[in-house]
Amino acid sequence: MYEWIQEHNKVLSVLISFGTLLIWLVYAQLLYSSYRRQVRPRIVINRGKHRDLNALCIISNMSAESVFVEHILARLETSEGTVLEDVTELEQEYEQGDEEKDQRDSPTASLRDSTRQGPLNSGDFLHIGSFQEVIRRTLRNQRLERGDDEEPVRLKSLTIQVVAIYGSDDKPIGVERRFLIEHGEDGHRLVPATWDSRRMAGRRDRRRLRRLMDTLRREQL
Repeated sequence: MYEWIQEHNKVLSVLISFGTLLIWLVYAQLLYSSYRRQVRPRIVINRGKHRDLNALCIISNMSAESVFVEHILARLETSEGTVLEDVTELEQEYEQGDEEKDQRDSPTASLRDSTRQGPLNSGDFLHIGSFQEVIRRTLRNQRLERGDDEEPVRLKSLTIQVVAIYGSDDKPIGVERRFLIEHGEDGHRLVPATWDSRRMAGRRDRRRLRRLMDTLRREQL
């Protein structure tokens, strides 16, 4: 055995070196994958409390760091076509005296009651009201509401899209989730089209998000 090792010493050295290199490459790949998971943004869109349109639309930040929520968009697919509505700012009805009192007592709380734009800490969540409220707001602002004597617009699906800034990255990231609206005898059911939210972090997605954000800013001017 010793003689065989001496005879094949060079070949064994090459094989040992190759095996060591392979082990280090696997170890480096594991470290890189772990690092990628830690720094990768993770935003989850889900429904809460109910399974129908009264369910709350919940947005959770499961990233390792905070994210800054820039826009929350609702894309509603109907029998009249698909419409897009910015639902970042919440619609609130105040009496003038109550609103002035809220702003005087707690400006930050008053701001949180009117907008969902801002930082969302790691492990934290927010909701933008019920899916029903989002749908009604979209129909009203897009002039798709129908009178009592008219046939209502048939709803097909609702996609919630979040545009955010993560860490020091100057390019926006996005996540979206589509919910199917099923019609039954006991009302409408809200069924997720996918088991998880879809990340929009590729180059093409980020360019599209950047163009979308620029369009929204121009419309708000």
